[in-house]
Amino acid sequence: MALQTRSSIAMPPAPPAAPAPESRKTWLVTATSLVFIVLQSACTAVIALSGVRVAIGLSALASATFGIHPPPTGFHSDAIRIPMMIAATLGSLINLYVLWRIRSLRTRPSSQWRTQPATPSQRRSEFLQITLAIATLLLVAAEGILHSLLHHAT
Repeated sequence: MALQTRSSIAMPPAPPAAPAPESRKTWLVTATSLVFIVLQSACTAVIALSGVRVAIGLSALASATFGIHPPPTGFHSDAIRIPMMIAATLGSLINLYVLWRIRSLRTRPSSQWRTQPATPSQRRSEFLQITLAIATLLLVAAEGILHSLLHHAT
């Protein structure tokens, strides 16, 4: 028996080759670059807006210091100021109540077997929340007192 060197059956053409790994790497680099460009643009916008916020804050401070505006209007009107003070007070009181409740539940004898002691970061977080809530209450009280003295004095 002799080996045939030529076949009478035609072979189908070879499928196109898969994209080269370099092409995939190039696409990955391009996509990554695009993501970083978008992030950098967002960062630039935030920095620019930060400068605008500083300018607005300084102009508000200057206008309040030199008294160039008439009595309260806009954001400082009672229709906005009082609900904001109520919301800040309620938020602070709720926060203080929740923190007190967490601490009281943690110290119960019946919960000692299943609770783990608070980590230092949890204690710092609770302390910061208590401090901010008390500071908010003090600032709301100071604003209420000073507002009545400065704007409603006859």
